[in-house]
Amino acid sequence: MSDLEHDPRTTSDPAVRGASLDQVLQVSSTLASAMNSVIEGKQSVVRTAITVLLAEGHLLVEDVPGTGKTLLAKTLGRCIDASVRRVQFTPDLLPSDITGVSVYNQDVRDFEFRPGAIFANVVVGDEINRASPKTQSALLESMEEGQVTVDGTTYVLPRPFIVMATQNPIEMEGTYPLPEAQRDRFMARISMGYPSARSELDMLELHGGVSPLEALRSVTDAATIQTMIDAVRTVHASAAVRQYIVDLAQATRSSTALRLGASPRATLHLLRAARAHAALAGRDHVLPDDIQQIAGPVLAHRLIPTGETQMARRTTSDVLADLLQRVRVPAPTR
Repeated sequence: MSDLEHDPRTTSDPAVRGASLDQVLQVSSTLASAMNSVIEGKQSVVRTAITVLLAEGHLLVEDVPGTGKTLLAKTLGRCIDASVRRVQFTPDLLPSDITGVSVYNQDVRDFEFRPGAIFANVVVGDEINRASPKTQSALLESMEEGQVTVDGTTYVLPRPFIVMATQNPIEMEGTYPLPEAQRDRFMARISMGYPSARSELDMLELHGGVSPLEALRSVTDAATIQTMIDAVRTVHASAAVRQYIVDLAQATRSSTALRLGASPRATLHLLRAARAHAALAGRDHVLPDDIQQIAGPVLAHRLIPTGETQMARRTTSDVLADLLQRVRVPAPTR
């Protein structure tokens, strides 16, 4: 028997798959506990961030200043023993600051590449919509293909790789709306929201005199996260579940309340996120419930409402909620 047949990563043995998914559940629970010790009262936000990480996606955190957007991204980076780079997006930030640049080295009389901030496992992009669209576009190739091309040479980014970007609402001064192509590359968008009165009181008591990140230690490493990502890929999605995802996407494209529906990339992201959501629930198969619970963060930011929808003060999340009620849910199958 060949080495490939002995490799547990290629076997379809349910016992081997179950062991991998057990590790996903155990490590993700430890990771969530560590993050929740810093991010008070935001368990659902933390869960979505971990879901996107295991689904090989990128996360956009949108809210008003001071609600903990950057803290969420830095907390995830601190909990994983991996390379973390933070980029403060400003109007004068250049694309080469992100991707890197070729510099002439007089000692060797040749150009050498100096990697930019994108070369890390976890990239924290702070206030991404304060940079110009030209600089924002520097992220497109890296987020979609996991690589960067500079001066005709392609460089592969480290794995795992996730961009966690924060942005303020576009009504804020000095912001540029993210182009549709940029938003579509983020697997999910979440909003932190204001904490409850109890959580805010706990925050003042626990973190009022010292940064909550100071005592935080890593609970896993990049290699383990990559193993968990590989395990999540084995989560089964039946033909009926995949058809349900397509039906949802088609419903957004034909809705009279929307000017732009979900892209094919959105359907892929929804499937990957649903697999990760199922794995975090301890299951080796996707249910329609997984899709319904993750559809809002994955799809809403990609949709563009019509003028009539905006005048009626309905958001894309409202439209999506209506579509989830209308699209037929398949019967549970394995």
